[in-house]
Amino acid sequence: MFPYLFRLPDWVPLLGGQPITSFGVMLFLAFLAAGAVHRSETKRIGGDPEVTWDLLFMAIIGGILGAKIYYIFLNFPQLIADPAGLIFARGGLVWYGGLIGGLVLVVWQIRKKGLGLAQQADMIAPGLALAYGVGRIGCFLVGDDWGRPTGSWVGIAFPNGAPPTRVDIIERDFGIQVDPELVARFGDIVPVHPTQLYEVGLSTLIFLLLWSIRRHNHSKGWLFMLWLALAGAERFLVEFFRAKDDRFFGFLTLAQIISLTLVAVGLVGVSRLRLVGAGPNDAPSEA
Repeated sequence: MFPYLFRLPDWVPLLGGQPITSFGVMLFLAFLAAGAVHRSETKRIGGDPEVTWDLLFMAIIGGILGAKIYYIFLNFPQLIADPAGLIFARGGLVWYGGLIGGLVLVVWQIRKKGLGLAQQADMIAPGLALAYGVGRIGCFLVGDDWGRPTGSWVGIAFPNGAPPTRVDIIERDFGIQVDPELVARFGDIVPVHPTQLYEVGLSTLIFLLLWSIRRHNHSKGWLFMLWLALAGAERFLVEFFRAKDDRFFGFLTLAQIISLTLVAVGLVGVSRLRLVGAGPNDAPSEA
C-alpha cells in the first residue's frame, strides 16, 4: 500500500520533513468533492455558490472534531492511560462521529444564513455519498479498516497496513480465530476482505443514484432521507465483513446499531416526504 505520498522539504517552517499521508490527501479530496457537488447544485437553482465554502469550512471543523471525539469514546481506557497520545494521534477519525459533528455545525451555519434546511439537505446528500467513497480510498491506501480473513479471490493482504493483517494481530486485537488452512497457504500475513473497496463501490453507486434523481418532485428533504437509509444499510452490511473489536451488542457492532437507527429514520422520512406537497425543488427557499 501507499501510506505516505511524500515528505515536505526540510526548509518548510514548522512542518519540514513531515510526511504527507495518502489518507490525509484523500480526506482533503473528499471534502473538495462534497463541496464541488454542493456548489454545482447551488448554481443550478440560482443560489449564491459562495455559500458552499462557508458550509464546507463548518463541515471540516465539525467533522474532524466529531470524528476524534467518537474515537476517544471508543478508546476511553487508552485515554486514561495516555491522554495526550490518544488525543493528538494523527489517526483516529471515525466516520459516524465525523458525520454527527459535521452536520451539527453545517446545520448551524445554514440556520445562521437563513437558508432552507430541507433543500440544503437534499443538495448536500449526493456529495456526502461521493465524499465517503473518496475517503475510503484513503483507508485502503494506508491499509486501515480492513475486513475478516478470507482465502477467496477478493482477499488482499496488508503487510504494512495500520495495522498489518498479521495472524497474531487479528487474533489478539480483534478476537478472530484465523483458519489454520489460511495460515498454511499464506503464512503469517493473511489476505482479508478489502472492505474499504466494498464501501468505495457501494458509495459510488449511491452517489450515482442520488445524482440521477436529484430533480425529484417529492417534498424537500426527501433525497437526504433516502441517502440516510441507503448509507445506513450499506454500512450495516459491510460491517459483517469488517475485522472489529467493538461488537458490544452480541454479533453487532456499535456502528451497526447506529446504522440501523439511520435506516429507520431515513425510511420514515422517505415515507412521510414522498409526494407530500410535491412540486419543483429547484427554486431557492428560505428557512
